[in-house]
Amino acid sequence: MDVRIFTEPQQGADYATLLTVAKATEDLGFDAFFRSDHYLHMGSVTGLPGPTDAWITLAGLARETRRIRLGTLMTAATFRLPGVLAIQVAQVDQMSGGRVELGLGAAWFEKEHKAYGIPFPKEKFGRLEEQLDIVTGLWETQLGKTYSYEGKYYRLTDSPALPKPTQKKVPVLVGGLGAKRTPRLAARYADEFNVPFASLADTERQFARVRAAAEEAGRRPDDLVYSNALVVCVGKDDAEVARRAAKIGREVDELKANGLAGSPAEVVDKIGRYAALGASRVYLQVLDLHDLDHLELISAQVQSQLG
Repeated sequence: MDVRIFTEPQQGADYATLLTVAKATEDLGFDAFFRSDHYLHMGSVTGLPGPTDAWITLAGLARETRRIRLGTLMTAATFRLPGVLAIQVAQVDQMSGGRVELGLGAAWFEKEHKAYGIPFPKEKFGRLEEQLDIVTGLWETQLGKTYSYEGKYYRLTDSPALPKPTQKKVPVLVGGLGAKRTPRLAARYADEFNVPFASLADTERQFARVRAAAEEAGRRPDDLVYSNALVVCVGKDDAEVARRAAKIGREVDELKANGLAGSPAEVVDKIGRYAALGASRVYLQVLDLHDLDHLELISAQVQSQLG
């Protein structure tokens, strides 16, 4: 089981804080550091000191880390044109020595689009599909060849399809709980399928849909990595769990029902239940980015038991 740290910087974190967490992620032996792609806080927090850009952040971290994978859950397709996104991701992949992964989603948070003057089109899923087609198509174009694309939303003419990522294939993540279109996109474009913040029952149902879609598309279902993203709140005892839950404005019972909360043994057991459904990777949503002791506990008593 790969264990990855997943952050939500729009809730209130500057680059220095993210760098500290990324370095701790690396030092403590976690597999990867991922972040959301949002420009506006959610809930009752102030979001101070304000948002950071996902790919600018990852570019900085690419130069400050050496081992961990770096990526997004999920880059918003509405924020960047696909040709520009392909350049950005390829450049950060070069800067990291080939450690980048691209999670790409349709975007959903209309309020942040209004706040920063970003168009929020009604038909987002079709744009996501074209973006996946274009980004992967640009990277796959042979050196010396050009790439053209004629879609409903995007058109590219005689692109040199440069720069190329360092990796021969940048892993692409698709995720969500959609019943039809999401599994189809995953089967066509994804190296990994991620189920965000879902129960065991919903995870089992969605993994089955993606496996069926992969078979229908002529892929072996096991060619994809299956993963979950879940909020994490671990403590050595009940008091520590309660303290950490209160710090992030959540209730312990709710966290245990909808995430990974409790003692290390409880969390290991629940991750094992997701693993039994086919998950081989888990993204731990860490909401208090100043509690490095939390990461140390997870590393020592949770990750160490997951092999």
